[in-house]
Amino acid sequence: MTTMTEASVREFKMPDVGEGLTEAEILKWYVQPGDTVTDGQVVCEVETAKAAVELPIPYDGVVRALHFPEGTTVDVGMAIIAVDVSGGATGAPAPAPEAAAAAAPAAPAASVAEEPKSAGSGRQPVLVGYGVAASSTKRRPRKGVEIPAQEPAQQPAAAAVQAELNGHGPAPADAPTGTPAPAGQGRPLAKPPVRKLAKDLGVDLTTVSPTGPDGIITREDVHAAASPAQAPAPAPVAAPQPTVPAVPAVSAPVVPVPAASYDAVRETRIPVKGVRKATAAAMVGSAFTAPHVTEFVTVDVTRTLKLVEELKQDKDMQGLRVNPLLLIAKALLVAIRRNPEINASWDEAAQEIVQKHYVNLGIAAATPRGLIVPNIKDAHAKTLPQLAESLGELVATAREGKTSPAAMQGGTVTITNVGVFGVDTGTPILNPGESAILAIGAIKLQPWVHKGKVKPRQVTTLALSFDHRLVDGELGSKVLADVAAVLEQPKRLITWA
Repeated sequence: MTTMTEASVREFKMPDVGEGLTEAEILKWYVQPGDTVTDGQVVCEVETAKAAVELPIPYDGVVRALHFPEGTTVDVGMAIIAVDVSGGATGAPAPAPEAAAAAAPAAPAASVAEEPKSAGSGRQPVLVGYGVAASSTKRRPRKGVEIPAQEPAQQPAAAAVQAELNGHGPAPADAPTGTPAPAGQGRPLAKPPVRKLAKDLGVDLTTVSPTGPDGIITREDVHAAASPAQAPAPAPVAAPQPTVPAVPAVSAPVVPVPAASYDAVRETRIPVKGVRKATAAAMVGSAFTAPHVTEFVTVDVTRTLKLVEELKQDKDMQGLRVNPLLLIAKALLVAIRRNPEINASWDEAAQEIVQKHYVNLGIAAATPRGLIVPNIKDAHAKTLPQLAESLGELVATAREGKTSPAAMQGGTVTITNVGVFGVDTGTPILNPGESAILAIGAIKLQPWVHKGKVKPRQVTTLALSFDHRLVDGELGSKVLADVAAVLEQPKRLITWA
């Protein structure tokens, strides 16, 4: 039987995908053990403190092991995937898990994740997660076969990782559905959220009777085990039970919760990491480092909205994203051109003001992973169609979660549009390293004095926060007033440019 030597296995380590970042969370694996990969192929998506990034593999070969499951935060420099780069290894049969365990019982996860293959058939490409038709155990070998039985607290780190990986795979044939895992064959099968629920409720999974497919323990099984009054198998929801009112669990059906564990499920703790953690630290640092001043102005933007509608019909703007934000961004750029001193940053070490002769215009974007502020490079030099194109690309990329770390670096001023949430205005916090941030409130039809008469007009409130170390009240007021003047009379986009 041909075996793959350790010399043919290359370990791909977590790279520093940003500037000096120390860790990243694995969001999604695009490959599984046994898959063939080529140089440059994306194998996983990770989230750093700045953005979600796809990682390409620098080798040709066959995936031998994934060292960490999805949702794990890994330090930069740690090996995350092993690839066998030996020629012709794809079709050669691999050693059985039992033989591998006997030969090297203390091998790390990289060496125990080798998948068995049918003799003479090789691995057939199938959809990820469905395994190979020749054997239901090719995708993820059973942990109990390959790693000696130990107490959970005594297992090596690599074994614990492999156990998490196995928790998602098919159950072995010797573990019938509806019965606890036999002693000495590893931890019971359960997904990470279910393991966390069991830990929160103080339930030992080895004592739980699984009812899920292939012997997997479900949330209902854990809740049932937490209640001494309930039978091992959860009763139908419709059956009357003398328990406290049902409390909904996250992403699970409503089930009766015993009084003893009621407090444990009333609160959900969400780890703060990745983009959200970095944003929190940055906002605290900004709020308590830069002395903020915020000024407000309410302005009639009826003419601006009419111009927006006209631009939508303009052939030079066809296919581009045209909305009020586009003209507000252009108005801010005009105001900065008229008051260039506001486009600066504070050098704490040198105790100097660094004035920027370019504008990298940041646009705050709310995403499922948290607030990010990508910026349009050299926005001051762009024509209106070019600015519209850049805004459209920025928004689309942010929504897809594909904003790169480079796109969020080097900003000088920022716009945040709180009006899309129906909010009139706010007091925005500066993006770290920047001098000003403009908040746009909701545009509403309101009674307004126009040409000596009260008429319904489209009105909004703008708020400008600025760093008082760089910007005094006069300069900040001039910038805000100029933005308002352009939005009230958009022809100033021409006369002031």
